[in-house]
Amino acid sequence: MPTPHPSPRRAVRGLLALSLAAGGLLAAGGGSPALASPGAGPTAVVSMGDSYISGEAGRWQGNSLTNTGSRNGTDRAWTGSAYDPSRVYGTTAANGCHRSDSAEVKSAGPIASALINIACSGATTRNVFRAASGGVAYKGEAPQADQLASIAASHDVEMIVLSIGGNDLGFADIITTCATDYIVWYSYCHDDQQAEVDAKIDGVMANVGKSVDEIRAVMSGAGYAASDYRIVLQSYPSPIPRGAENRYAESGWSRTNTGGCPFWNLDSDWARDSLVPQIANRLKGVAAAKGVQFMDLRDMLQGREVCAKASKQVSATVPASASTSEWARWIDQNQTQGPLQENMHPNHYGQLALGRCLALVHARPSGNVSCRNTAGTGASGMYLTSLS
Repeated sequence: MPTPHPSPRRAVRGLLALSLAAGGLLAAGGGSPALASPGAGPTAVVSMGDSYISGEAGRWQGNSLTNTGSRNGTDRAWTGSAYDPSRVYGTTAANGCHRSDSAEVKSAGPIASALINIACSGATTRNVFRAASGGVAYKGEAPQADQLASIAASHDVEMIVLSIGGNDLGFADIITTCATDYIVWYSYCHDDQQAEVDAKIDGVMANVGKSVDEIRAVMSGAGYAASDYRIVLQSYPSPIPRGAENRYAESGWSRTNTGGCPFWNLDSDWARDSLVPQIANRLKGVAAAKGVQFMDLRDMLQGREVCAKASKQVSATVPASASTSEWARWIDQNQTQGPLQENMHPNHYGQLALGRCLALVHARPSGNVSCRNTAGTGASGMYLTSLS
């Protein structure tokens, strides 16, 4: 059998190592180079950005009104006698980055030797930029691009997946305002919140573009050519359904106290059919401008949203199930089960589905795609459609 030729990048780095050896720069007696050969280590896929890719809410398997024990099997932090969020979020349960064991990159399967998650719940674009380019440390961690530099030096990074921009636009504030307008003020939020988004979105998308540039700069500095790796920029799913798809009546308190989805129909329709598509379309534009792959997630939670008619709440008689339970965390306004920051994020089932989306994209080396679910199935039912 002929010996396979090394990739151009590996060949160049092999020559670099030989040059260092000839110059006497190898460590004496050990046979190892004093400087690591960037990208020559184990293959890696890296996820970067905010809570929608860090694994926020991965603690939960559906939503249940039961506030004791395992909460009908929905709370993965239950030890049998107490609640330990580190069972799901590891050491990041303490700093709030909430990188869960089922986060997108961790649920993608064996797509690389190392599946590395450096995303952090609450992160903005400034937390992605390198410190040298105005990046800011967050929750005790260095800017994510600077973290990527270390990974790129010790691993052969094949793909970088980025979710960012939502916190710059104020997702949390939008949710809070819309819920408050439903519970307290009996008024709509979509008109004034749309104006807020419109005022910010150009600047936010410019910073998303800069985030991609920062990743490119890090990889170039580590010796990678643009063809050596892929960047995938992804959008956001809607955690709430359209008004007509909500299983609770718009009047009364069931949406607030039972469903955990306190939003008016018109506001729900705006979020699902206007805000989420607007952001997705703008992110697609950034991806095109920067020459990276785009994964559209606007329909990823269709029918699996909080309060969706096609899904069920977990109870003593309705077990937690990837095929029937909600795939997003509800609004737990009184924090009777967990912290507020988990609200309105893909939960454990949603993250398993996102991982399947990533695996499918990994197998498709080019082209923009939309990832969607198949009703009545778990993560195995996720599928891609091509976008023009």
